Amino acid sequence: MQDFQLKGCDNVRTMAAACQLRTDPNSVNETRKLMISALPADIERALNATAGRQFSHLFLVACGGSLSIMMAGKYFLDRHNGTFACDSYNADEFVCRDPRRLGPDTLVVLCSQTGTTKETVRAAHHARARGATTIGMTLDQTSPLARAVDHPIAYQASYTTGKAIDAAYSNYGVLYMLLAGLIDARQDGGLTNDLLISLSHLQPAIERAHRAYADRFEAFAPRFAHRQAIYTLASGASYGAAYCYAICVLMEMQWYDSQAIHANEFFHGPFEVVDRDACFIVLLGLDETRSLSERARDFLIKYGSRENILVLDGAELDLGGMSEHIKPCLVPLVFFDTLWRFAYKLAGLRDRPMLEGRRYMKKLSDY
Repeated sequence: MQDFQLKGCDNVRTMAAACQLRTDPNSVNETRKLMISALPADIERALNATAGRQFSHLFLVACGGSLSIMMAGKYFLDRHNGTFACDSYNADEFVCRDPRRLGPDTLVVLCSQTGTTKETVRAAHHARARGATTIGMTLDQTSPLARAVDHPIAYQASYTTGKAIDAAYSNYGVLYMLLAGLIDARQDGGLTNDLLISLSHLQPAIERAHRAYADRFEAFAPRFAHRQAIYTLASGASYGAAYCYAICVLMEMQWYDSQAIHANEFFHGPFEVVDRDACFIVLLGLDETRSLSERARDFLIKYGSRENILVLDGAELDLGGMSEHIKPCLVPLVFFDTLWRFAYKLAGLRDRPMLEGRRYMKKLSDY
């Protein structure tokens, strides 16, 4: 795979080129024909080490963008797992709240991209001190998080590492593989096999979605670029993607006023901000909560302005080859990956760099 150095980019054109690398139709991801037939070795090791353990509770723990994938992970577990309870926590709240259920019969899965997120590392130490089994997902297998957990697991990322990847091995994909393995070890439903088949078709689906959304993004970017506020809205498996896009992209990287609004909570206060000028990004997933987001979309179109309502609909996507019961959990990956292209368009029109323009993130250490 080709590499480029994303850190140190001083203009949006460089980052847009970086995004293009991931979606080049001649890339290895687009032309890969081999099916994924097995779990990565580190996931297999973690599953073998926990085989036979009947955990009463699973805690999914992280911060920021890593926390957003845990939201999708919890949805995946809620729909497919019937053997243990699951909760998702911000890492520092997990330590401070200190759930009474945390103990030797619990499993804690943590995630930090760099493996240096202090709150997440602290949560790993806290969990182990309480006797829980810990699994840590991170890019760096020598990082503080990897050293703090019982079982470190690697994943791939492109946005800050600058390496083109197959999305099957992204944080979302690796988390789903781990969770499917945990479920199958306890109720043997064949979930892992269906997931691996579906993940084999994920990257081509993302490439097709980039092409399908290109004109839509081109039209909406000038309308959104110089607004003060952009809201995201979703439900179910897609809510984590909406959450991450609001706080980690629109707020962190472009300084918009933003908020990820749950599609039903929208009707319990937030809908009062809707007028003809309000800008929303609506993610319509394919999961069991779709009707919630459809209702919110319809309200926005009726009382807002259609030209300010950017809708990404999972029903529009070509998800060929994926299992029907896996598609709903992979749609958020497609949404989020394609929305990065939209973010670069906004950044270019605003003349505001994505990573290097940040004031505090990765620049301060004493907070």
